[in-house]
Amino acid sequence: MQFQSGRYVKRRRISGRLALCFGLVLLMLPLMTGCGAVDKMFAYIRPGGGASAESGTPESLSMTGLDEFNHGKYSAALKVFEDLKNRFPFSDFSLLAELKSADCHYYLQNYPEALVLYKEFEERHPTNEAIPYVIFQTGMCYNRQIETIDRDPAAASETIQAFSRLLRTAPASPYTEEARARILAARNFLANHEFYVATFYIRTKSYPEAEGRLEYLVREYPDASIAPQATTLLADLKAGNPPKGNWRSWLPEFSLPDWKSFVPTAAMGKPAPPK
Repeated sequence: MQFQSGRYVKRRRISGRLALCFGLVLLMLPLMTGCGAVDKMFAYIRPGGGASAESGTPESLSMTGLDEFNHGKYSAALKVFEDLKNRFPFSDFSLLAELKSADCHYYLQNYPEALVLYKEFEERHPTNEAIPYVIFQTGMCYNRQIETIDRDPAAASETIQAFSRLLRTAPASPYTEEARARILAARNFLANHEFYVATFYIRTKSYPEAEGRLEYLVREYPDASIAPQATTLLADLKAGNPPKGNWRSWLPEFSLPDWKSFVPTAAMGKPAPPK
């Protein structure tokens, strides 16, 4: 089965658009053994998308959890998936519960908790076809924790590492374009952070330290939008002509740039991976 079936991960946008998609069901197919198990699963799905009246089974719990999840009731869905994992750890549906528990934490903005669960899923099931999605979500957990350029930039570095690993291990995944764009956005953020630190040194007249930061910026992030300004500022410092005037006018954008601005023009008309 091609990873395309992994599009079970098409998720509901936080804006409210629901995505109860058939791909969620496709996730279960490789997890089951034999046609009987597949038939059993589909027997629990009503035409309207609900679960059967039978309660307390792995099948009914999974359908209930998915229904709650796809209606944006992430806390309720999380309770169901946790119940499923605890009561039926060896069920065919437990794997789905593991992944959707991580997704619930992600949409509840519990990013550290989601990160732990995504990493555990990858460690336990390294060959599962959902792994590209899991790596993408790992990157998103770091990405959502990026603050501003005057704060610790570690989350931006972790974002780059996670998305770069996705590009290495699954270059043909549906998340490739967004991963590349988010890497570029994070690199621009890190360049802006270095520039911000350099301006601090300039304000305190610590010019050698400012030069060191600017040299690092130009060397490591030559394609960043702030690089030309950094090059000019570095040349002025080396010439013994530090800038004067309102230092606030030099400051770059404080927040993470919009990743969509880094998507190639040729790809703009293509459907983007889940946000």
